[in-house]
Amino acid sequence: MGVRYFNATVTKEGEWFVAQCREVDVASQGRTEAEAVANLREALELFCQDEDSAGTPPEIQVAVA
Repeated sequence: MGVRYFNATVTKEGEWFVAQCREVDVASQGRTEAEAVANLREALELFCQDEDSAGTPPEIQVAVA
């Protein structure tokens, strides 16, 4: 399937950073911004795998705006 590119925003909510994808309704959190983005990338991999279960999972690239 190749590479899929997503844009994300990261906000701080209390002690957590929340990363939210702009294109699809997927979000994740972490104790640092980097951890939140890494967790979002993993959640997007699962989202894309469920979306196209017959093919090879795509490589996920996340740009933070």
